[in-house]
Amino acid sequence: MSQAVTHERTDRMPVLYLSHGAPPLADDPVWPGQLAAWSAELPTPAAVLVVSAHWEDAPVTLGATTTVPLLYDFWGFPEHYYRVRYPAPGAPDLAAKVRALLGRPGQPVHEAPTRGLDHGAYVPLVEMYPGADIPVLQLSLPTLDPVGLYDLGRRLAPLRDEGVLILGSGFFTHNLREANFSRPADFAPGWSREFDHWGDEALAAGDIDALLDFERTAPDARRAHPRTEHFAPLFVTLGAGADELSTQHTAIDGFWYGMAKRSIQIG
Repeated sequence: MSQAVTHERTDRMPVLYLSHGAPPLADDPVWPGQLAAWSAELPTPAAVLVVSAHWEDAPVTLGATTTVPLLYDFWGFPEHYYRVRYPAPGAPDLAAKVRALLGRPGQPVHEAPTRGLDHGAYVPLVEMYPGADIPVLQLSLPTLDPVGLYDLGRRLAPLRDEGVLILGSGFFTHNLREANFSRPADFAPGWSREFDHWGDEALAAGDIDALLDFERTAPDARRAHPRTEHFAPLFVTLGAGADELSTQHTAIDGFWYGMAKRSIQIG
């Protein structure tokens, strides 16, 4: 179930980190409505800049600035998931601003003009902005280093003053080897609950040092994230919202087949 976004845009946009789920999120009885309700409470963005767990490329790279087909970067799902379309407008003006903010002498921002939005981008956007009428640009993760990504977010922060919604898309805990699809969707094992609780407390306290060093400070960190790409977009979000961390709050929580859905807003 989706809701239209009715709020007028303001210049200063919040910044988000969300747990995006797999393509079957669209069929979940709860999650699509949670995403739709969240977006309905936000100012309408001039554009959306997405950093997804599913695109690692260095140096930092921009996806298509024109509308190209989606990237169905998943395998073995029913055919109807491959028929989803999300023809959001391209964002060439936003791309130029990102290049200006991130480019350095001898280190230009690269481009991948034929790479469409991956499922970490379009799966939540279909629920949040179903009209596909807001320009969307995707940016690669150039590293998984938390400090480097936090710095990347800080450099992107001025875009918030131009109505750009910066969206980090990952999963607050992500261990597919231990996902149990035979249990109820809201089932959560102890390791996932403990990591999620730790993360909630660290975010509420604004403990950036602990979050950046999560692999050593968090309980069951390696089990919650055998590989860290799904937690990595959080650091872009934290950097982009660094001057407003006291406003951080959870918009969605709970679990999905053992993985924590925690999704936050700053600003």
